[in-house]
Amino acid sequence: MNFGISFPSVELSDPGAIKEYIQGAEELGFTQLTALEHTLGVRSSANYSPDQPIHEPMVLFAFMAAVTSRIRFTNSILILPQRQAILVARQAAEIDVLSNGRMQLGIGIGSNADEAAAMGTDYHTRGARVDEQIDLIRQLWTHEEVSFHGKWHDVEGGLMVLPVQRPIPIVMGGGKGERPLQRIGRLADGWIVPGNSPGETRSQLATIRAAAAAAGRDPNAIKIQGRLALSGGSPEDWLEKAESWKEIGATDVVVSTARSGFTQPSQHLDLAAQFMQETAPKL
Repeated sequence: MNFGISFPSVELSDPGAIKEYIQGAEELGFTQLTALEHTLGVRSSANYSPDQPIHEPMVLFAFMAAVTSRIRFTNSILILPQRQAILVARQAAEIDVLSNGRMQLGIGIGSNADEAAAMGTDYHTRGARVDEQIDLIRQLWTHEEVSFHGKWHDVEGGLMVLPVQRPIPIVMGGGKGERPLQRIGRLADGWIVPGNSPGETRSQLATIRAAAAAAGRDPNAIKIQGRLALSGGSPEDWLEKAESWKEIGATDVVVSTARSGFTQPSQHLDLAAQFMQETAPKL
């Protein structure tokens, strides 16, 4: 099992603090850092409003890549249907080159209709659009020249820079309803499990694996990324939850120190260090 860490986007915004945090996370031995995104803060969102500073993840990863050498970067998650597929492919490829192959694109279809409308995209076609986007993006990552003609994209050409990884892994979030789960099974390299509880994921995972098998893919090759909130817990609590993730076959567990009332990188890192020193060795 690999251990990642979730960047506390709302708590840390100063460039110096971000550098201290990511270098500290790498030094602690975390294999990946995940970061959320919302392009536009909207008042209808109870979770992310314009009052909360959230760095744009692709630019953030490029900054972090310049001050680290080992840790990988994963969007958790980038709302792909709200963005231009070619631009996302280009940005991810650039980060992959600049980081020497440390990029992983985490995507989802989104759940905020107001944000989608503000971005000029059709919220109701986002599922079908993302299917086409994934196909196009993977072609752009693996071929110097692409001829692609779909419902939303007509492309003749190739990226100016190809990634180190060809293709870059694509992991997907989501878990509400059959269709998103089936999409993960058909198309994704991994699943970012929503929430912090592994208990409800067993039936969802069965749906994903069945869809993978039906698509001629190896169901066991799909990585499973669980989440573990450290705030308010003890090493014993963390171990119990992490063992539950391990039992269902999670390949990665991403710990979060967010919403702990911390304002300094050292506070987040101290809590993360406690997990890596007292809990991780027992797994």
